[in-house]
Formats: sequence, structure tokens, C-alpha cells
Amino acid sequence: MIKIGMIIGDRYEILEKIGTGGMSDVYKAKDHKLNRMVAVKVLKQEFSENANFVSKFRIEAQAAAGLMHPNIVNVYDVGEENGIYYIVMELVEGITLKKYIEKKARLSVKEAISIAIQVSMGIEAAHNNHIIHRDIKPQNIIISKEGKVKVTDFGIAKAATSNTITSNVMGSVHYTSPEQARGGYSDAKSDIYSLGITMFEMLTGRVPFNGETTVAIAIKHIQEEMPSPREYVSEIPISVEQIVFKCCQKSPDRRYQSMGELIADLKRSLMTPDEDFVKVVNPDEDGSTKMISDSDMEQIKKQSRHRDSMEEAMHLRKEADVKRSLQKKHAIEEEELDEEELDESEYEYYGDEEEDGDDYDPRMERLTTILAIVAAVLIGCIVLFLVGKAFGLFNFGFFAKNGEQVEEQAEEEKVQVEMIDVVGQNVDDVKVALLNLGLTPEIAYQESTQYGQGIVMDSSIAPGTMVEEGTNVVITVSAGSEGVEVPNVVGMTEAEAVATLGKKGFVVNTTEGYDQYIKEGNIITQSPEAGSKAPGGTTVSIRVSQGPENAKVRVPDLTGLDESTAMASLVEAGLQLGVVSEVNNENAELTGLVCYQSYSVGSYVDEGTVVDISISLGPIQSTYRFSDSISAPTPEEDPNYKSGTIVTVTLVADDGTQLLSTQTASFPIQQQNISGIKSETGYILYQYVNVTDATSVTNADGTVTTIEGSSETKEIRRPIRFTAE
Repeated sequence: MIKIGMIIGDRYEILEKIGTGGMSDVYKAKDHKLNRMVAVKVLKQEFSENANFVSKFRIEAQAAAGLMHPNIVNVYDVGEENGIYYIVMELVEGITLKKYIEKKARLSVKEAISIAIQVSMGIEAAHNNHIIHRDIKPQNIIISKEGKVKVTDFGIAKAATSNTITSNVMGSVHYTSPEQARGGYSDAKSDIYSLGITMFEMLTGRVPFNGETTVAIAIKHIQEEMPSPREYVSEIPISVEQIVFKCCQKSPDRRYQSMGELIADLKRSLMTPDEDFVKVVNPDEDGSTKMISDSDMEQIKKQSRHRDSMEEAMHLRKEADVKRSLQKKHAIEEEELDEEELDESEYEYYGDEEEDGDDYDPRMERLTTILAIVAAVLIGCIVLFLVGKAFGLFNFGFFAKNGEQVEEQAEEEKVQVEMIDVVGQNVDDVKVALLNLGLTPEIAYQESTQYGQGIVMDSSIAPGTMVEEGTNVVITVSAGSEGVEVPNVVGMTEAEAVATLGKKGFVVNTTEGYDQYIKEGNIITQSPEAGSKAPGGTTVSIRVSQGPENAKVRVPDLTGLDESTAMASLVEAGLQLGVVSEVNNENAELTGLVCYQSYSVGSYVDEGTVVDISISLGPIQSTYRFSDSISAPTPEEDPNYKSGTIVTVTLVADDGTQLLSTQTASFPIQQQNISGIKSETGYILYQYVNVTDATSVTNADGTVTTIEGSSETKEIRRPIRFTAE
């Protein structure tokens, strides 16, 4: 029995339980021999008592221990101690692909392919070592904090040299291959099928086959046609759809025959996603039994006779050669005659053989040659047309099909808007009006004694002119009679630009952008432009270069996310999760969520940058103290209170915390010093009984009436405010 704190294998200290599965429990442990953290997977008791299973578990785990690959959760050690069978593995901090999909609903095509490539590379390494995983599913794929994708749970894999499979459930039924569902032999192509199902789920957020029972789902894997992922997400490219289809063919022979083939197609789909290049080979058609016609049978017989007569033909050739050598001793005329006769006899022999046994047909060859030439010419014309069309050489209207060309031209035509009159209006109002029209205002300042400061004097487009949406409109604005010249800061560093503009009295607004020529951190553009004049205090917008676009990634907004979701967002953006700390935050709604990130939202950083985050512990809890004595109930609180009455006194904070409880008949209670109170207010509760003694009253007639004594339970609350610490 595994217990926290115990040491197994004389080196692995069990620290905490971090997971559980159908066959095993997983613990975080410290390897004292190598001073590193590891994961220890322990076989459950019901499996440990099965000798056959334990034997297979040990052999397979030892085989898996030989795998070392960046996309595999590496196995370090295998052992047994007092009936406890365990595997020591690499400890990977991250989330499973299953949880990642659940958090994002579904993954983008590019991200799904990227993950599939890494998974395929890990499985390929296993297959090259004759290890079949047999349980590929999102739950067994981990995305680490560094963004690495790793395949885990090779402990139940089976060496490929084995040729049997037990009836034990060796994988989740949603991802199992048809041959596994039948209980038959499974090999590397079973892993390819399961990976195809996993890809389907990444792309669509759901599995292709579902049902109420495992048997119903297994039958669907065997019998039902694979649905297209494009039925659920229409933007999935055709190449990706076909890759999933090929992975999930019912027949293993029609799937990818190796992970290497699959990786090649996945990489190609990243470059040309809309190209239909995936080919599914149908071995049933290639190897099916075909009926032989009478002519085919006759041809086979002739070819057989041709092979049987080869030795005789070679013998005749030798005789002819000998005869030629003898004839050289005779006259030239006789030699020529004999050679002619020999040649005729030789041609006659092969001519007879051609009639009887050869399948060569000169007319068919000529026809084939002509067709090949025609096909080549047609292909050449098509290629020339496509190239010409790409360069705009063949823009003929009659190539438009079903009005497609007209529709494309209509789509390219932008909406026209009418320019308004802006002269004499305030620049801020004009900017809002132009933006509402869909136009882009550009401001240029100019000194003027005719127009007041901030008033529009002119525009680059006359009122009433029809222009396309998105058109830039330069509006000239009065800088007053004493405008300030805007200095040129393009090319300066951000600090230099801010200082230069600040000296002139301008307010600086900074944005970021990519530029392959401007050094990172230097100014790309400024608005208003250098040399123009603008009123003092005008905002000058500067755009700071972030270097080439492909060198940076944008930091996502993590505020309000839990830790695992924040990590998923960082991994998706190509970043890494760094230090996770806990801090107080005044916003109570962020308690337990990210309240700080080390890089600002929207900033551009190098790919792989480590981003630290802080998780909110909630607002800082103020504390208070009570330093005072407690007096007796006052006459205003209870006129009938008598000194000496036994009173239960309770001091309670408004959050329900009881700070003091005592009984006394003597007041005041000595000064109390209570600190660490979390509520600012509270109350003192007095509980006691007022007792009235019996009295005698003499009536007018001289008789005496006795009034019996009485008792009354009293409860008084005295509000109190504590002192802040």
C-alpha cells in the first residue's frame, strides 16, 4: 500500500498523489539519488494480483524504458517492492490535451496540425523501437508549460514482436481502432487510427463516434462511415480533412503505413492546406480476383510457348553464326547470297514468333504515341494559360463561369460615401464625424490668424465629393497665431523621442508596430509630421518598431483566467509560463484568478518568452483591535438593572467571531487587549435576569396585599467600533 512519505526502491520518496487512471495511480516523488522530481506510476492492487498481467506489464515497461525522445514522457526506471509494481517517469508539469481542448472548445487548424506532428514524432520513435502504444488519446498527451507536446502512458504498450492481444481493455473505446474493437491483432497502424480520431477531436471539439455503451461505440468504429470534420467546422482545409480520413480507414492497409508518411503529409498541409494531395490506396482493388477472358488465356499460352522456345532460338542463332564463318572462305557473291538467305530465315523465325507469341502491336504503339503527344500539347496549353492568367495576360470575359467574374468585380467595388463640410468646426468633432462615415482623418496643423486654435481650416477632399470608405482625408487645423513646430523624431529611440517632444510641450501617445528596416525600439512614424506647427499640448502619436513581424509574438490578456487556462493561452501564443506567485488584490472578483502578468497585454515579445503571473488571494484583509474595559448596562439600556446581578458578557465581531465570553457580577470588567479582529464593528452582548422581590401594600381599609416577586430575562446589545491596527 502506497503512503505519502514512504520511500520505494531505496531512492524514491512519495510526496503527493497527482493523478489516477483505470490501471494505476500516479504520485509525485523525489529521486534522492539524482536529486530530481519524478512521477511514479503504481499498478493498482487488482492488477498486481494477476501474475500474467504483471509479467506483461514488466516486460512492456522495460521496453518503454528504452525510449528517449523529446515528444515522449520518458521512462526512467521499473521496479517492484513488497507487491507494489511501479514505473518511474519524467515529471511533466502542464495540462492534458483533453483539458486543453475542453478549455478552448476546439483548436485552430494550424495548432491542431502542429500538435499532431509532435505527437506523430513521439509515436514514430516508439514504433522504430518496436513499441506499439495502443492507447493514443488526448488524455495521454500532455502539453508542458514550455509548450512541448509529449505522449505518455507507454507503460501499457505492447512490444510489436508479440502477436496476441488480451481481452483486457487496453484503450479508450472512443479512440480504439476497428481491429482493436474486434479483439484482433493490432500494430503500428492502430496507433495511426487513434491519432486520426484525436485529430478529429482537436479540430471539431468532439469525437466522431459516440453512444450510450462502450459496445455501441465499438460497433460504430467497425461498421459506420467516418463523418467529415468539415460537417462541424466548414473552414477546415481539404488536405487536413483527407489526412483524417486516411488515418481512420477501417482497413489498416488503406491507412498511412508509417508515422513518417503521416508526418510528411501533415507538414505539407501546413504549406499548401487547400491542395488535395492525399491519396488513399485501395489494396482490395489492386489485389482482387479478376476473370480471365479467352483472349487473355490464349495470350498466356503464347507467352508460355515463347519462353519454351527460347533455348531452340538460341541454338539456331549459334548455327547461323557458324555457317557465316564458314561462308567467308567462299567467293564474295556466294557469301552475300548466303548471308541474305540466313538473314531472311532469321527474320522469318522471329516474324513467326511474333505472330504466335509476342503481344507487340505496331499500330497500337503508333496510336499510343499520337495520344501521348496530344496529351502533352494539351497539358502545355493549360499550363501556359494558367501562368498567363496569373500574370493578367488572359483576362477574357468569356472565361467567367456562372457570373463568377462579375461577382468578384462587384465584391471589389467599395461602398461610396459623400464627403461632408468640415471647415470652421472643432477638430475633435470633425474626427468623430469622419470616422463615423468610414473615412480616415489625418491632421495637419498650420498657423493662422483667421481661425482660432483647433478649428478646421481646410480639407483635402471637397464637400459633396463621393469617395470610397477607408479613404484618408487630410484636414488642416489652425495652430493659432503662435503654433509650435513639431520636431522630427523618426529614427530616434523611444526615450529620445519622448524627451524631445516633451521639451516642446507636446503630449506623447505611443503605439507599436513591425518594421523590417527600422531597428527595434526606434520610431517608425510620427503624427503630426515633422516641420508642421501645432498648438502646445497637442498629442503627437509615435509608432515604435518591434522589428520584423515574424520575430515577435503578441502577449495575450491573462487577467481573470485561472492558472491552467492562462498557461493554455500562453502555449497557444508561443510563450512559456514562468513563476506563479500569490498576491493580494483589491478586486475581490479576481480572487483565485490571474491579477498580474509580467508583460503588458498586446506587447510584442520574442517567441518562447517566459511570462510570470500572479494569482489573487483577494483584497488585503485589514485587521482591528479592541483595547478597553467593559462597563455595566446603563440606566438608558435597562432602568431595572441592579448592581451585583450576575451577567454573561460576550464580545462578538460582526463577522460572527466570538472574541470574549465571561460571567461577572462586578463591573467594569478590566481592560481587554484583543488584536487581529477582521471586522471593523461588533457588539457587546449582556445576558442576565432581573429579579423583583415580593412586596406588601397596606390598603385603605387597613388590609395588607402581598405582591409576589418576579424575574425577567434581559438581553442587551451595545454596538461597538474597533480600532484599526
